[in-house]
Amino acid sequence: MSYGTILFSVDGGIARLTLNRPDKLNSFNAQMHSEVRQALGSLGDGAARVLVLTGAGRGFCAGQDLGDRAVAPGADGIDLGESIDKHYKPLVLALHALPMPVIGAVNGVAAGAGANIALACDLVIAARSATFVQAFSKLGLLPDSGGTWTLPRLVGSARALGLTMLGNKLSAEQAAAWGMIWQCVDDAELGSAVEALARQFAVAPTRGLAWTKAAIRGSWQHSLAEQLDIERDAQRELGRSADYAEGVAAFLEKRTPRFTGR
Repeated sequence: MSYGTILFSVDGGIARLTLNRPDKLNSFNAQMHSEVRQALGSLGDGAARVLVLTGAGRGFCAGQDLGDRAVAPGADGIDLGESIDKHYKPLVLALHALPMPVIGAVNGVAAGAGANIALACDLVIAARSATFVQAFSKLGLLPDSGGTWTLPRLVGSARALGLTMLGNKLSAEQAAAWGMIWQCVDDAELGSAVEALARQFAVAPTRGLAWTKAAIRGSWQHSLAEQLDIERDAQRELGRSADYAEGVAAFLEKRTPRFTGR
């Protein structure tokens, strides 16, 4: 399928989705939202076992395109909640719910909703020159796209409040030191680091990884006893999978497992 604002491909078990409005720092407009939604919706056919999300050019994503007429304030203001319900909430929930690992490759600035969409990925690898900016306070808004939920859980309330109320840039190196992202690498190494991780996931036990991300992301809503029950139910299902049988056989035979994601 041909797209105008993104690049999308699936090859060798790896899906690659690149936000492709480099002249606008890959900020979202209505068309990009629609095309990202279509691309993510196509991942249910089983051809992909990992998704890599990145941006074209010198930025990952600058958030919402404020030049988009859909979010331009009028005389009586505008209901931005409609845009969140229609676009950003479904996008963040879709990334969380994908039954495969999602790698965020942050190649440059990730600002506003762009920063929080990056943080919705399961593992974030950022170039050393990349920055994260919770720019909402500069516009009289609060963080959306899950920012008020994700940030306190990643960096704690004190740092989350500082990042969001001040709107200062946070370097990728500092983000990694705070545990906000998985890894910061030199700019020249970003492509190879992401590729190596994607290839590792493309031959990994996908169902087990899908259950892992679902259980960890949902754990905040459960008591310990409830979470133990979820682990039990997941292990019961995964214990019947072809990948578990292959993993045990490979361990006993002292060889590399050949997982199929089933």
